[in-house]
Amino acid sequence: MDPGESIPDQRQPADRPTAAVAESQPEGETRGARFARGAHRTGLYVYAGLAVALLVVLIALVIANTGRVQVSWVVGSASVSLVWLVIFSAILGLLLGMVLGALFRWRTRAPRK
Repeated sequence: MDPGESIPDQRQPADRPTAAVAESQPEGETRGARFARGAHRTGLYVYAGLAVALLVVLIALVIANTGRVQVSWVVGSASVSLVWLVIFSAILGLLLGMVLGALFRWRTRAPRK
């Protein structure tokens, strides 16, 4: 090497593209956020498990109650299969639960500013 030749600078400039990419990425998930995400996932699994258990109970009720029954209405009576009565009651309960949940949420919402 000639004494007049310059040695190339081994340092890399600060404006390298990899440095810019590293700065644009988030620092990471905090412990609290990770715990909250895990708790939310666990709650969803519990909810799904309960929904499946209730569906199994409903199917068992339908299978066990295949006979016919006399249903007395206010203005008359009818003979229906217990299967349809159980299914109708389950659907009616689901719809009423949804309507009441929406009503409670609407009545207890935060006031508009």
